[in-house]
Amino acid sequence: MEKLYEGKSKIVYAGPDEWTCYIKYKDTATAGNGAKKEDLPEKGRINAKISNIIYDYLSKYGIKTHMLRVVEPTMILARKAEIVPLEVVVRNVAAGHFSSRYGIEEGSPLKNIVVEYSFKNDDLGDPLITDSMITALGIAEQAELDKIKEQALKINELLIRFFDKAGIRLIDFKLEFGRCDGGIILCDEISPDCARLWDKATNEKMDKDRFRRDMGDVMYYYEEILRRVMKANE
Repeated sequence: MEKLYEGKSKIVYAGPDEWTCYIKYKDTATAGNGAKKEDLPEKGRINAKISNIIYDYLSKYGIKTHMLRVVEPTMILARKAEIVPLEVVVRNVAAGHFSSRYGIEEGSPLKNIVVEYSFKNDDLGDPLITDSMITALGIAEQAELDKIKEQALKINELLIRFFDKAGIRLIDFKLEFGRCDGGIILCDEISPDCARLWDKATNEKMDKDRFRRDMGDVMYYYEEILRRVMKANE
């Protein structure tokens, strides 16, 4: 297959026609904009399975995604989209950079849901960016941002319900969107790599923070998330 792009956690290959592509999940884990890197056996398979289940769940509630079908355990066939170079982070609880940035204890409740944007640019360190900056730079139009925010909040509502059924608290998560057929669709993945997921009963961290913070047992908790997600999806 013709390789079109390789990122930190996935490889994109040309699809069977011009409007599709294959996306393959890698076992590579990175943190600190690639400063920390390690191969974790089975991570690609687990993340792909979790994300595929979640995307299928979201599609049933009207969320349009790039996913077409599962090809193999670590690969999907997807719609090609023009990726909007924004990381859209939805926060339900203070954690991670949000806590350190504003001096708020991790785990503190927020008075409202936070939707924030970062400009996807590794050389610049993915800086935070506001709506008016986004439109001023021509990254996206206001109508597109309105749609992205609307979709992000709807996805958050659906995921809180889904993960609660799995005995997991959805603390925050990152989304990416793309332009396709004149509209905005959900792209990339939703997995422990891009969502903070805490055990509902104990608040034990079950996500990529275990890798970022050298907490250990990364794949044990990823496997546990997959087990719970599969059960919640029954």
